Amino acid sequence: MSSNNRAWPAGLMCGGYEKYHVCYGGEEEERKANYSDMVNKYYDLVTSFYEFGWGESFHFAPRWKGESLRESIKRHEHFLALQLGVKPGQKVLDVGCGIGGPLREFARFSSASVTGLNNNEYQISRGKELNRIAGVDKTCDFVKAEIEIGDGLPDIRLTTKCLEALKQAGFEVIWEKDLAADSPIPWYLPLDKSHFSLSSFRLTAVGRFFTKNMVKALEFVGLAPKGSQRVQDFLEKAAEGLVEGGKKEIFTPMYFFLVRKPENAISKKAATGHLAPAVSLLRRTMHLCNSVIVTKPLRDMGQLAPPESLLR
Repeated sequence: MSSNNRAWPAGLMCGGYEKYHVCYGGEEEERKANYSDMVNKYYDLVTSFYEFGWGESFHFAPRWKGESLRESIKRHEHFLALQLGVKPGQKVLDVGCGIGGPLREFARFSSASVTGLNNNEYQISRGKELNRIAGVDKTCDFVKAEIEIGDGLPDIRLTTKCLEALKQAGFEVIWEKDLAADSPIPWYLPLDKSHFSLSSFRLTAVGRFFTKNMVKALEFVGLAPKGSQRVQDFLEKAAEGLVEGGKKEIFTPMYFFLVRKPENAISKKAATGHLAPAVSLLRRTMHLCNSVIVTKPLRDMGQLAPPESLLR
């Protein structure tokens, strides 16, 4: 599993990720207490799977007929840059940036300087290497920081709650929309095993079969970390849950909002003491948005996929 000198994260050969399954199968409070270590171990290992199967940008995008998955993702990142009206030389912060696929495309498209915020050391080191390969290491960088302590996911929110949190924090909502609603091609199609595509071969049933057996062989000979096959099985089940949830329209991975912060709103909120709780609610909601776990009103009471399965 190698592309652009991609390698497995150091330190996982001792089976550190196996701790996740101990926490996952234990009591809820025990899992919450171990979230920080658990989530970092999780992203240490699944990052290589994400990059191998999906590419450098861990998100979905509206997609036109005749457009490949990679093309739609790149176009969506250009759309975000245009919505923000970023000018050459301006500075942009990408919160929850993964390995930096979107920030690199953003920088190339707008000639802006982009800093990615992430709490996972392996994703940051991988992102810096990709920045160097892409030739944007002078304008793009990463900062390691806790985006949310423990990175534990709260309850899934409705889009109405997202808007409420934004307004409580003092933001002016310019416009918002579920971009998945008008997408000619369903967002979950690349993950649907009944669909075959040469451009997204690794995501097809045949491609997954080869990946599963390759991972099994690599783990057997010691070239892949212990627990890799279990992670692959977990992601396979997660993909099936995403497809089922998408078909039932239980949630959307593409709820977009454009907001701005009036300067007088900051001082007013701070003076009345209402800013802190509003920002706290907003941070929790924004975490869900960045993790593409924002929901819309349920039309069918189908079961949701595990939150950890969704692409960032």
